Amino acid sequence: MRKLILIGLGVVVAAGVGGGAYWMREPAPQPVGAGPAATLTLPDNLPLPPEMPRLADGADYDRCLSLLRDDPEEAMRFAQAWDATGGGDGARHCIALALLGLGEPDRAAERLERLGAASRAGGLARAAVFGQASQAWMMAGDPNRAFAAVTIALTLAPQDVELLVDRSVVLASMQRYRESIEDLDSALALEPERAEAWVLRAAALRHLERVDQAFVAVERALVLTPDNPEALLERGILRQLRGDVTGARNDWQRAIQIAPDSMAADLAAQNIQLNELGPQRR
Repeated sequence: MRKLILIGLGVVVAAGVGGGAYWMREPAPQPVGAGPAATLTLPDNLPLPPEMPRLADGADYDRCLSLLRDDPEEAMRFAQAWDATGGGDGARHCIALALLGLGEPDRAAERLERLGAASRAGGLARAAVFGQASQAWMMAGDPNRAFAAVTIALTLAPQDVELLVDRSVVLASMQRYRESIEDLDSALALEPERAEAWVLRAAALRHLERVDQAFVAVERALVLTPDNPEALLERGILRQLRGDVTGARNDWQRAIQIAPDSMAADLAAQNIQLNELGPQRR
């Protein structure tokens, strides 16, 4: 995902391929994430990655963005005081991001959309702000508004791979898997070695019951990143659907070993447990 704010790749990808415990008909339980729809579960707050879309320059802006990493409440106080003295786009941007850190994604999304529309910054910076608004709407549980925001972002930056991947996740959360694959195909045409896009493509293909094509996609991801826990989670699901219970378990155990504290590991552990319970618990 976009390295601006929120949603680590492991969380978004795991959520995209995970989503509730569904069961197959006999003879075996279906893995977590193999059901007809993906439930997107996002974190309560937003860690701030190192790079941000810059709508302003200067020490005050740098300080406010720095405060967001560790103390969103202090960042909010600083930004509000700065805004009262003419802080402009920089102060308003920091206020919106502080709202995200304080667990108010709907208010943050609205502010980010207004800022993206009104700012005099360049198109790429405004696109990034609309991308942030989209991610915030996803946190707020409103994929329709998330889709609208990221689509505006893509009108400003149509070849932005991050935004294409973002929109593919939004579309998948709406069960619009064919459109999700279209965005992923566009992203991969621009950046063919983007492993998380291959994993997301595999998950979308699986939801369309195109398991063989999904397997090719996830294998490509694992060639690019052999220790990718989300790819291992997804390949395990696909192996289970193909009847390879041992292979599935091996992939899930590997995902747990590589990233024991990740959502991918949690979902892998649930899948292993489902297999142990057996079809009588469906």
